[in-house]
Amino acid sequence: MALEVLEGSVRNIMEQETLKWVFVGGKGGVGKTTSSSILSILLAQVRQSVLIISTDPAHNLSDAFQQRFTKVPTLVNGFSNLYAMEVDPKVEDDDLSDDGLEGFLSELTNAIPGVDEAMSFAEMLKLVQTMDYSVIVFDTAPTGHTLRLLQFPSTLEKGLEKVMSLKNKFGGMFSQATRLFGLGDEFSEDALLGRLEGMKDVIEQVNNQFKDPDLTTFVCVCIPEFLSLYETERLVQELAKFEIDTHNIIINQVLFDEEAVESKLLKARMKMQQKYIDQFYMLYDDFNITKLPLLPEEVCGIQALRKMSQHYVTPYKPSLARGTIKEVQERISTLRLQLQETELELERLQEGK
Repeated sequence: MALEVLEGSVRNIMEQETLKWVFVGGKGGVGKTTSSSILSILLAQVRQSVLIISTDPAHNLSDAFQQRFTKVPTLVNGFSNLYAMEVDPKVEDDDLSDDGLEGFLSELTNAIPGVDEAMSFAEMLKLVQTMDYSVIVFDTAPTGHTLRLLQFPSTLEKGLEKVMSLKNKFGGMFSQATRLFGLGDEFSEDALLGRLEGMKDVIEQVNNQFKDPDLTTFVCVCIPEFLSLYETERLVQELAKFEIDTHNIIINQVLFDEEAVESKLLKARMKMQQKYIDQFYMLYDDFNITKLPLLPEEVCGIQALRKMSQHYVTPYKPSLARGTIKEVQERISTLRLQLQETELELERLQEGK
C-alpha cells in the first residue's frame, strides 16, 4: 500500500533568495542535466542573473538546450539573464605546447591523484567569482566525481606537501629540470608553489560558502530503482560529512496509475517503482521530494524544457479526459501559474530598466 505523502516541489529553491550555489547530482543516466537545466530556467524567472555550469566530462548541456556551449559563459538563446558553460575536469593550457613540459606536468599530476581536476576546478571558480551572477547551478558528473570535487581542499593540501617534499629532497634539481625543458621563470618551483597555494586559497574560500546552508544546497536526482536509491543514500551521507545542505530530491521516470491501466507490464513496473518511492519518503521524510513522469520523448530544446518546468513547481498529474470538469479546473490552474510566472518575469524586466 502506497504511503500518503504531501507532494513536494522545487519552489523552496526558487524562494530562497540567499542561495548562491546549487549543485545537481546523482547516478549516471537519471536526468541530472535535464533537471539542472530546468532549475536554471526557473531560477532565471526570479533572479537577476543565472549561470549553469556542466562539470560532467560527458557534457549534455549543449544537447539539452540545443545550443553549443564552451568553457566561456554563453547567453542561452531566448534569455536575457541565463548563461551556460561546459568545463572539462582536466588541466588545459594553450601555452603548454612543448612535449617536455607536457610530460613533466603529467608526471607531477600523476604523482598527486586528483590535483589536475582540483586545479581546473579552482581556475573555473576563480573565473566565476570575478563575474556577477546571482546564482550558479552546477550540472555535476556522476556521484564519485562530484564527491571528488568536494575533497579538493584536502587534495591540494596533499599536492603542496608533495611538491614541498620534492623540493626539500632534491633541492636545486627542480630548477635544473625546468631549465632542461627550456621553461621560463613562470614554471619555476616558486611559481608552481604559488599557483598551487593560490588555487588552495580559492577552493577553501568557496568551500566555506559550500558549507553555509544559506548560500549552498545540493539537489539529488534519481529514479525509482534500487541502485538509484542506494546511490542517493550514499550521496546524502557523504554530503552530511562535508556539511553540505541537501533537502531536495527529484525522482524522474515515474509511472502513474492512470497511464498504466492498459498494460500489465507497465502495471508491474509501476508496482516495483512504488515500493522504492515509498522507501524514499520513509528515508527522507523531511525532504522536498518532486516526482516527475516518464515521458515518451526526450526533453530537448527551450520549449520542451519550459513545458516540463511546470511539473517542478506544481505536482504532476496525469492528463484527464478533455472536457471533464476536473480537466477544465486543471487547465485553469495551469494558466494561473503561467500568468504568475509571466508577471514575475515582467516585474524583473521592468526593475532592470
